[in-house]
Amino acid sequence: MRLKKHTAYAKKVLPSATWRALNFPARSPVHLIFALADHFEPSNDPINARERVPQVEQVRRLEWWTREYPKVVDGWRDHDGRPLVHTYFYPAEQYDEGLIEMLAEHCHAGWGEVEIHLHHGYRVPDTAENTRRLLTEFRDRLAFRHRCLALEEGSSRPGYAFVHGNFALANSVPGLFCGVDSEMQILAETGCYADLTLPTGIWHTAQIAKINSVYECALPLDQAMPHRKGHDLAVGRVPQTFPLIVQGPLVTDLRRTLRSARPAFDNGSLTTATPPTLRRLSLWKQAQVRVLGRPDWLFIKLHCHSMDTNQQDAVIGDSFRNFLAALVGGAADRNESLHFATAREMTNILLAACDGREGNPGDYRDYRFKRLASVSPAAEKPNSVPVSLKG
Repeated sequence: MRLKKHTAYAKKVLPSATWRALNFPARSPVHLIFALADHFEPSNDPINARERVPQVEQVRRLEWWTREYPKVVDGWRDHDGRPLVHTYFYPAEQYDEGLIEMLAEHCHAGWGEVEIHLHHGYRVPDTAENTRRLLTEFRDRLAFRHRCLALEEGSSRPGYAFVHGNFALANSVPGLFCGVDSEMQILAETGCYADLTLPTGIWHTAQIAKINSVYECALPLDQAMPHRKGHDLAVGRVPQTFPLIVQGPLVTDLRRTLRSARPAFDNGSLTTATPPTLRRLSLWKQAQVRVLGRPDWLFIKLHCHSMDTNQQDAVIGDSFRNFLAALVGGAADRNESLHFATAREMTNILLAACDGREGNPGDYRDYRFKRLASVSPAAEKPNSVPVSLKG
């Protein structure tokens, strides 16, 4: 069964992932736009993923993180003077007002933004009605109680970015960890402007064949896995179907493959086993995730689980610190301009690229979706103008 699973995965991704690894690198100079999607679960039990640690331990972890993380990253800034921020995708089904408020304060101080994460359909498939309720209630709590998420001009409905727990986006593992074929439609109708779930974990059955891309879904959003086909974002073509699919790199690691008995892939995950390095950076650049017609803006969406105590060397420990120093300190020699962004900011920069904007991509962090915390109260008054998110 395991061999069959691995064979199916390799058939999906190996040709394209290897082609990327063999492709010519982007011409210098390049702008590298980084976003770190943190599947942020303070309740994570490193021994049993389905159990939760006590609330007092969750508070301790969050207090430690919000105190220590700024110390680690503050000295290393991007081209625009910004630190490496996290997008904290917090599980909707684990809402805790006190924990979210602590995290929101951390983000309002400039260290990231909070977005929506959802695990559901563990034991039995979830329903569309329950999924919509969970997303809507959590969205509104984040927006109106904690001043998180975003607004688009002309709308009073909060917009958000999303990652799916267990990678099972839009029922892409039929019957497991979701169960809702119409999930993408629900995301669109509740204000999701970007999904950052992909790529999956290595050898995960939810992985699709379309990789290393930023795109609109090409299949009906009310059907299962509409993201398996897509229209790549391109300069001069304004996206019409949201949420956009914003993928991280998925590239064959040729050096590791030659030393092993099976293909080795890099999926942009930061773990103790796969800490960030400059060699991995070269693979992420080889993925060439970009808007067509804008080859000098490369989008590097990484992902991590910073609250997993087994993974912290890769996100705050020595491996991470050494990488960040080499990344920022050597950028000029590599002819790179770095831009550290949140999921919202990366989406805005993608949209600016589609509109043909040029120059410094960091200038477009607030291009379309504005942080709710920075919007004037008058702009939040309800109105009848719908946000332009459609299927």
